[in-house]
Amino acid sequence: MKIGILQTGHVPEQLRGDFTTYSDMFERFLGGQGFTFQTWNVVNMDFPTDAHQAEGWLITGSKHGAYEEHKWIPLLENLIRDIYSNELPLVGVCFGHQIIAQALGGTVEKFKGGWAVGHQTYDMDGAEIAMNAWHQDQVTTRPEGAEVVACNDFCENAALLYGNRAFTVQWHPEFESDFIDGLIRSRGKGNVPDPLLDEASSKLEVANDNALLAQQIGGFFRKADLA
Repeated sequence: MKIGILQTGHVPEQLRGDFTTYSDMFERFLGGQGFTFQTWNVVNMDFPTDAHQAEGWLITGSKHGAYEEHKWIPLLENLIRDIYSNELPLVGVCFGHQIIAQALGGTVEKFKGGWAVGHQTYDMDGAEIAMNAWHQDQVTTRPEGAEVVACNDFCENAALLYGNRAFTVQWHPEFESDFIDGLIRSRGKGNVPDPLLDEASSKLEVANDNALLAQQIGGFFRKADLA
């Protein structure tokens, strides 16, 4: 199965010597499940010609806000609606989670409650899962037909399921602790309150459930049950 990765941002310049691209992270994250991949850098106005250039689609995270005025964002929203209407499986992560919701009629805003950074826990269908996060924006109004499948006290719409058409998560299952540490050093200071950065640094060695999410996302792409 061919997965098209729509890359909406780039690894911070300060970290590029130690880490590769976001699309590479997702290829490793979903490795061993029989997928092939092709990446389009939509943030650089590189778009597929139509929704059928892949059998499933994944939208990455980004430093940008879904509500910002960039030429590529309306084009991406049109592509999202095309993918959705053609019932091709679509996965969104962080910014991807937000832009899918916005494209389908939801609302994304800079959350008044502030940032979620590093290790977080969520209730996912009655089970606690641990994930790394890095966001201030949130989906504050769900599109019609979007079902909440994970949340916590800070993030009401942490994961959304749109039937068998889209599965989106606010956290970053592709981020390991070393990358969170790099973000703390490169993007944290001056943007995120120091107490949150200190707490995130203190939890870098705490285990997460990335492998579980890799299997769930792989199953979704294959139209399998998410449970």
